[in-house]
Amino acid sequence: METSSPLSFDAKPFLSTVSQKPGVYQMWDATDEILYVGKAKNLKNRLSSYFRSPAGQTPKTRALVARIARIDVTITHTETEALLLENNLIKRHQPPYNILLRDDKSYPFIYLSAGDFPRLSFHRGTKRDKGRYFGPYPSIRSVHESLKLLQKLFPVRQCRDSFFRNRSRPCLQYQIKRCTAPCVGEIDKTQYQIDVQHAVLFLEGKSQHVIEQLVDNMQQAARQQAYERAAVYRDQIARLRQLQEHQYMETEASVNIDVLACVARDGVGCVQLLSIRDGRNLGSRAWFPKHTRDVASPDILAPFLTQYYLSAGRDLPEEIIIDPIIPSLAILQQAIYSQHEKKIKIHHKVRGARAKWQAMALQNAWASLDQHKPTQHRERLSALAVLLQMEELPSRLECFDISHTQGEATVASCVVFGMDGPIYNDYRRFNIKDVTAGDDYAAMKQVLTRRYSRLKKTEAQLPDIVVVDGGKGQLKQAIAVMEELQLPEIRLLGVAKGRTRKPGLEQLLLPDERDSLILSKDNPALHLIQHIRDESHRFAISGHRQRRAKQRKISVLEQIEGIGAKRRQNLINHFGGLQGVQRAGVEDLAQITGINQALAQKIYDAFH
Repeated sequence: METSSPLSFDAKPFLSTVSQKPGVYQMWDATDEILYVGKAKNLKNRLSSYFRSPAGQTPKTRALVARIARIDVTITHTETEALLLENNLIKRHQPPYNILLRDDKSYPFIYLSAGDFPRLSFHRGTKRDKGRYFGPYPSIRSVHESLKLLQKLFPVRQCRDSFFRNRSRPCLQYQIKRCTAPCVGEIDKTQYQIDVQHAVLFLEGKSQHVIEQLVDNMQQAARQQAYERAAVYRDQIARLRQLQEHQYMETEASVNIDVLACVARDGVGCVQLLSIRDGRNLGSRAWFPKHTRDVASPDILAPFLTQYYLSAGRDLPEEIIIDPIIPSLAILQQAIYSQHEKKIKIHHKVRGARAKWQAMALQNAWASLDQHKPTQHRERLSALAVLLQMEELPSRLECFDISHTQGEATVASCVVFGMDGPIYNDYRRFNIKDVTAGDDYAAMKQVLTRRYSRLKKTEAQLPDIVVVDGGKGQLKQAIAVMEELQLPEIRLLGVAKGRTRKPGLEQLLLPDERDSLILSKDNPALHLIQHIRDESHRFAISGHRQRRAKQRKISVLEQIEGIGAKRRQNLINHFGGLQGVQRAGVEDLAQITGINQALAQKIYDAFH
């Protein structure tokens, strides 16, 4: 190892002693903090390039060179060995001038447990339990979408074992034909295993083989005049054929490919990975590596590939397609072989279906980069995702609140927020019936059950996060409903008012936490929670007032201070009825005799 002076850095004498062999160099500042780790086929030539005329250097390189106090050099036998060592040092030190892979968590899998009545479920982490693991999938959302699809095709249970063992009657999944209720003996072991085998074949990419088996079963059932059973097989075949039409993009059913595209704009880089397993597109995932300002996309993609594919335990494809082209592909291939003992083809120029995948990855990379623009709402979503330890930004949030007057005319509200804020068209109100007056817990259970039973039956979009306005009691009801409906992918969050009931002192309740969380008043996640909570509160109160007025046969206008019989009659006559008044704007209302601007605003607020 060759080292310069630790106190100051003089490039000329240092470069005169540097070897021309391959190796790795580490740059340090005056406080002995590492700045950068690099590799080189020729160390002398590579390091000399840092100290030539600064005119042709990027601002990032000039800033790096200005901070160098010492450089450590390690000579290796080959450039491949240098690449492996560079990767290890980058992961250990996380230098501020290296492009770093963020959020490098393990991929999720679909897990099929062992036993007479195995369970299909989401899994990530160490594969300790007995059973089979299918994947990897590029994102959590991809796993949940695949599990939902499997429920429609092959009703293998997805409930937790504790739920399965303690059932005395079939749950909603059985009623909507998403499960065959093995928990209460509605299906025997032999018939259940047939569905399990079909699910396994599908997950292995052998859906054509599944179709052939289902065709035989359908024909056999028809010969036995078991027409209802034959119709079930017919529907499964139709769904599988439809799925094949939009999933398969080429005839190579056994192909396993990773397609990566990298783009950069305004100092932000994005790497998009498209996963093809057994000929099926399993979805994509985006990364935004650190320290990519003033760096071109090939120079972002190269270190990403090194850090990603040299990681231990990585599930490797047979082929990697990249865009753009990067230098030293042969070195990377050799390094992957040295690390994993597996030969992988890495290339850029492709044709046919591979070209379509490459174009798709590039299109998604640009779309991901556009969505990554920092806006206030997205910053709040990002902060909430960090708080709840979510890998991806939540794309849909729903919040529930209960409103009544001493138990009278109870109304529950559901407000919906998306990636860009409130989705007003998706707001819903629920009139609560058949519960004890003033029982907020029962009201919350009823609205959640009604809401998500319907969403499951209609296969509508489910939220990523459900917020309930209330304390531990309301959150407990939400947990029970999600357990009953088998919706483990939905995150739950309770919002309880602080002791003084002042904004900023809210307590956030999580299902797995004993104690509540109190965030700082300037926390973006708290601002988002306050926004959606206040919106649900407003929507619930307005619905409650309208229902109460209807029950009491009193016009909403009669409840507005300053509106007497004459003004009420003028409004009704002018707008042709109460609905016309409700649709009118503030300026329209202010045109009526006896209605000034302030009173018009008060009327408008009463309806909105």
